[in-house]
Amino acid sequence: MTACGESRAQDAAKAELRRSLVTARRAVSPQRRAERDRRLAAGAVAAAAGRAVVCAYLPVGSEPGSASMLDALRDAGHVVLLPVVPPEPGSLDWARYEGRCSVTDGPLGLQEPTGPRLGVPGITRAAVIFVPALAVDRRGHRLGRGGGYYDRTLPLAAPDALVTAVVDDHELLDVVPAEPHDVRVGAVLRPATGVTLLPA
Repeated sequence: MTACGESRAQDAAKAELRRSLVTARRAVSPQRRAERDRRLAAGAVAAAAGRAVVCAYLPVGSEPGSASMLDALRDAGHVVLLPVVPPEPGSLDWARYEGRCSVTDGPLGLQEPTGPRLGVPGITRAAVIFVPALAVDRRGHRLGRGGGYYDRTLPLAAPDALVTAVVDDHELLDVVPAEPHDVRVGAVLRPATGVTLLPA
C-alpha cells in the first residue's frame, strides 16, 4: 500500500472508532456520569498533588471530566489553565480558570475562560496537563476528535510535564490507530483506577 493509501486507511479506522466511542458515551446514564466525574475529580487532585500549575479543559457533550474537577483542583490550591481556541487552526492559547462564572461559550462547542490570555506559551507553566480523549492505547497513542489542536500544542509543553488523557474505564485500549504526527500521552486518568502511567 502506498503512503497515501496507508494514510487514508488510518483516517477511515479513526473515523469508525470515533463513531463507536461517541455512541457508547452518549448511552451512559446521568447517574453513571455523575459518579464517573466525581471519581475523576478525586483522581485529578491526587495526580496533581505537589504541582502548582495544571492545564485542564471543560468537557464537550459526553466527554469525561467536569467543572467539578476544575473546582476541586482550585480548591486544592492549584492554578488551573484552560485552552482558548485560536481564530485559525493552530496551537491553543491559555487563560486562567477562576470559577464557573469565569467562562463563556467559545467555538467548536467549547467553553473558554474570559480572563487575560497567556498566549500559546502558557502551557509551558504546567506540570500536569489533563487532555480530553476518546480513547488511548497502552503505547500512549491518543484518539482525539480530529481537530489537531492538541497535536499542535502538546509538543510545546515542558519536557517533564505529565500529559494525562482523561477517559472512561473501558477507553484504555490495546491499540489505537495512530500516525507519525500524533502526540503520545504519558498517562491516563480513569474513574476506577486513577492515573496509570504509560511507557515512554
